[in-house]
Amino acid sequence: MKDTEYKLQFEELCNTVQLGEITCVPEAISGGLLHKMYVFQTTKGKYAIKALNPQIMLRPTAMQNFINSERIANIAANNVPALSAKEVNGTFMHKIADQFYLIFDWIDGECLKSNEIDVVHCEKMGAILADIHMTDFSELGTNKGYSGNTLLTDWNYYLQKGQQINSIWLNLLREYLYKLYDWNKMANESTKLLESDMVISHKDLEPKNVMWKQGNPILIDWESAGYINPMQDLTETAIYWSANEIGNIDKERFLAFIAGYKTKYGTLQANWRMVLVNGFLGKLDWLEYSLKRSLWIECTDEEEQQMGTSQVTETINTIICYADMISEIEKWLDEVDNIQ
Repeated sequence: MKDTEYKLQFEELCNTVQLGEITCVPEAISGGLLHKMYVFQTTKGKYAIKALNPQIMLRPTAMQNFINSERIANIAANNVPALSAKEVNGTFMHKIADQFYLIFDWIDGECLKSNEIDVVHCEKMGAILADIHMTDFSELGTNKGYSGNTLLTDWNYYLQKGQQINSIWLNLLREYLYKLYDWNKMANESTKLLESDMVISHKDLEPKNVMWKQGNPILIDWESAGYINPMQDLTETAIYWSANEIGNIDKERFLAFIAGYKTKYGTLQANWRMVLVNGFLGKLDWLEYSLKRSLWIECTDEEEQQMGTSQVTETINTIICYADMISEIEKWLDEVDNIQ
């Protein structure tokens, strides 16, 4: 097997970490776009297992990033309903035959679809985000460092690679190539200005990363947790919770999220244009990673390559939509002080 292939050995995993004997065939479940998730029952309980992407684990910083993110989730659980990975023998990370795993207790809940989210959900999640931002993470002892990438991505390189295999996203990337450079430059410049004010947060608190059980939220998948500007995190998360099925933002839900945040955090002060421009950065980073997967530059298997290909088109369209919305969202945020 190659180092970039999954090597799944669930029985040995269960024996090693003493989860009990597996009583049914492990079932693959949806669990994001980076790793593979499985659920299975053992004689001791029901668990969700995240098999970490071997390609990602080759990155020099990957191991420490996972350790830090689970430590963040553990501390956050003192203030918010956070689910962290199970710690066994002093570690969250479990390695069996060169395959890394994270283990979670199974939650009998479900994620809300965009058409199921209302203003009450948004207010509640806004307040929870504020609680995360106000959590004391000083015991981590980590430095803020620099949060963003100051280099412009070489989008033309990916265009040329795509031309060689006539990728289905080729014309779309070509059409918006210069716009991508413009958005990239603006986002990098805004990052330099926003990095003086940073907090630790979940950083990916989309509806898909919140399980609801009996009307109560449980925050899962803390993999991206780390430092971020609080107002950037606020606006991006408010957009996640107020977007409809076709990507349009519902103003009432958006402002409800902001209002929920304000009830805990207090007065908001920000250069909203700068904050919103910075929102390009995460989307552009995801676009580059999707291009790498689609072009077999950083990819484990054909399924992942196909996912990368579909994500390239979807992400470019998302970025275009976001660019068109910035001015309108900025106007809404200027009204924030009038929210009671």
